[in-house]
Amino acid sequence: MVCWALRRVGQVRARLARRDSGVCRGHEHQPLGPRPAPGAPRSTVELLGKSYPQDDYSNLTRKVLSKVGRNLHNQPQHPLWLLKERVKQHFYARYTGRAGTPLFSVYDDLSPVVTTWQNFDSLLIPADHPSRKKGDNYYLNATHMLRAHTSAHQWDLLRAGLDAFLVVGDVYRRDQIDAQHYPVFHQLEAVRLFSRHQLFAGIKDGENLQLFEQSSRSAHKQETHTLEATKLVEFDLKQTLTRLMTHIFGDGLDIRWVDCYFPFTHPSFEMEINFHGEWLEVLGCGVMEQQLVNSAGAQDRIGWAFGLGLERVAMILYDIPDIRLFWSEDERFLKQFRVQDINQKVTFQPLSKYPAVINDISFWLPRENYTENDFYDLVRTIGGDLVEKVDLIDKFEHPKTHRTSHCYRITYRHMERTLSQKEVGGIHHAVQEAAVQQLGVEGRF
Repeated sequence: MVCWALRRVGQVRARLARRDSGVCRGHEHQPLGPRPAPGAPRSTVELLGKSYPQDDYSNLTRKVLSKVGRNLHNQPQHPLWLLKERVKQHFYARYTGRAGTPLFSVYDDLSPVVTTWQNFDSLLIPADHPSRKKGDNYYLNATHMLRAHTSAHQWDLLRAGLDAFLVVGDVYRRDQIDAQHYPVFHQLEAVRLFSRHQLFAGIKDGENLQLFEQSSRSAHKQETHTLEATKLVEFDLKQTLTRLMTHIFGDGLDIRWVDCYFPFTHPSFEMEINFHGEWLEVLGCGVMEQQLVNSAGAQDRIGWAFGLGLERVAMILYDIPDIRLFWSEDERFLKQFRVQDINQKVTFQPLSKYPAVINDISFWLPRENYTENDFYDLVRTIGGDLVEKVDLIDKFEHPKTHRTSHCYRITYRHMERTLSQKEVGGIHHAVQEAAVQQLGVEGRF
């Protein structure tokens, strides 16, 4: 049985391996090189040993490109690695097959480059869904991108015949700049499918219950699921997650469930925990859309899925105040997580808080094709991790021209030394020039 399980994982990995404030006004930011003239050959992006031709969708910045392959979740003694290992240990110990082998297989080294079909279409995300926007994602080109969630591998793993698995990896999204957001973060996802026999085993009169029916969709179930099957899957999901969070945070944890919407699950929930008197959302989950399960070849099964952000949980668990710290190579940070036992309690001891240097920038927006994420990405590319946060502090619309101006406050802070105004001034000036030249704004500096 052990040999079969190892062979099965190897076959799946082999199968998966075989698959596998921008520039001119009115155009998306093209930081990897100038936009070629009409008819000129397009440039390519070299990433993880493969070449990807650039096109009008390409918006991958050098800053983000430098993070690909770092795989913080696989670096021993890193806080994200510690958290991943604790989750793995819990699932390995709690959920086993008949021969005592782990029920859940783990995939933590899948390539972050996926197709847009994998990232969106396989998960039933509509073509016009806002989550597909170039302003929110990092595209290599129109057909390939850096995954925005580990769910991008869900369909492939189901198609490979897996019924229970964890996926851990780095994911990429264009977003605001503050202590909780970074263009690269890490997710852990789990999926479990049940056959009719597995779901109803031990249930009184379970032999008479069915997984599927043809009815109407409601707030509580899908049109193809029986209410009994939905409630049992939902119960197993919530019980699994309650056990996991209790394992991570300890006994006596207050948990509540909030109804929400995801395109790939229904019903869907967000889990919130009460930590130090504050309700915090830690993950999303739900009963998998049967259309997705069917398309992957598991028509006789029903299942659940959940996904959590490792940084989000680690910041709560270890009391880490700034998401940039996960990328720090400062020994004062890293040594705090070198523990003998992965379950050992760790409370982060803050490094010296160096003073911030604050500069404002104001400009008139171009009349079209401006998004705030373009500006945030530009600031990140130029300022790097010296930028602690960017706040939009003022908007103004000219009463005659109806043009709009924005004023942003950029907070610069180094986590390991004091910055000078002269040093920051050079960076800030470069941001101003780039905003004019690349985003098409007009300065009000």
